Amino acid sequence: MSDDRVTHDTMGEIRVPAGAAYGAHTARAIENFPISGLRFPRPFIRALGLIKKAAARVNGRHGRLPTELAAAIEAVAQKVVEGAYDDQFVVDIFQTGSGTSTNMNANEVIGFLAGAHPNDHVNLGQSSNDVIPSAMHIAAAEEAHHRLLPAARHLRVSFERKAHEFHGVIKIGRTHLQDAVPMRLGQEFSGYSRQVEAACERIESALPGIHELALGGTAVGTGLNAAPEFASDAIAEIAGETGIPFREARNHFEAQAARDAACFLSGALRVYAVALTKIANDLRWLGSGPRCGIGELRLPAVQPGSSIMPGKVNPVIAESVLMACAQVIGYDSAVAWCAAAGNFELNVMMPIMAYDLLASIELLANSSRNLQVKLVDQLNADRARAEGFVEQSLAMVTALVPVIGYEKAADLAREAWKSSRTIRQVAREKSGLAEEQIESLLDPRRQVGD
Repeated sequence: MSDDRVTHDTMGEIRVPAGAAYGAHTARAIENFPISGLRFPRPFIRALGLIKKAAARVNGRHGRLPTELAAAIEAVAQKVVEGAYDDQFVVDIFQTGSGTSTNMNANEVIGFLAGAHPNDHVNLGQSSNDVIPSAMHIAAAEEAHHRLLPAARHLRVSFERKAHEFHGVIKIGRTHLQDAVPMRLGQEFSGYSRQVEAACERIESALPGIHELALGGTAVGTGLNAAPEFASDAIAEIAGETGIPFREARNHFEAQAARDAACFLSGALRVYAVALTKIANDLRWLGSGPRCGIGELRLPAVQPGSSIMPGKVNPVIAESVLMACAQVIGYDSAVAWCAAAGNFELNVMMPIMAYDLLASIELLANSSRNLQVKLVDQLNADRARAEGFVEQSLAMVTALVPVIGYEKAADLAREAWKSSRTIRQVAREKSGLAEEQIESLLDPRRQVGD
């Protein structure tokens, strides 16, 4: 990189490391923001490359860039899309709130390698204020469509398979952490399947807002310095390349001043994290023991469970999911805080919002896949233990209520508890019902339905 290239910055000369493709603006950002060591992830850099590629193609097509220069920018931008220059994207996440430093990082890398000016050519028709929110939406949409939703759907199918496999296992239900009436283990797992399915539906409902892109609004939403057709044409290029129905924002002022769509998606991710927390906790409790806990499920032994107790099997996969979900819930709080912090025509918390949103998607995608493959697919039921609990439950008396009434049934339950006997044993002695009727009413298969 020549010395005259790095002195174009209005803030004065700054030395760019030898071999770096970025320029003075990026170098100054590195100097000013050495805060966390966190960088934008691959999906975000890919999205920036897609934007710069589409912009160059459209600007060349409409004569705003010379054909050869547009082609050179497009070729380098495609390399950014592919990840060839990820090591050149060096700006910390904690930087200027518009993400200008990262947008200029992209402009400088592409401009240097394409022989183009980073502002006049690579950034033509754009501003950091419309590029960064667009990149956030593109990256989030691609990751949700191609990684998170497929992983969650596989997990749902896994739960559904287990629901069929465990259909014949009768167990005791539990409410308020106390014994309730009998149910099928498969019914319990069908509930987990539906929770994941519903989470997918909520995420899908958030994506249309993410499909709207701010690109073309430039500085404040007016589109100053962008050609009239730039936004629609560039976004059509991005939609065609990704296969995702991106479209121009219905209102560019909303699209740049607010980050509500990202906040809504983050909220849907939080709900999925809450659902997985409930499910993972259930699985580890149902597998607790193996002899002194509930033990209705047999968990796979994926690693030694203790450094001191030989033979111990811990629910490590469930625990890893619980921690990932806690992190997602924390990220959502940060995203909500950032979304609320917009001022007038721009939100200035976008880099950390984008980072947290993409991190949440990645965590949930990886956790869903790991939970499915390492735990749910390998679960087995302990039928004898599950059905043994049923016979011991005082809630079995519920089946007698329609015949003997609530008060008498309650008396039988209290007697069974005091005398350490089963409901069946006490009913034979004190219900006044015939043996055949008792056996019929207390048959758990009669109580659980299909």
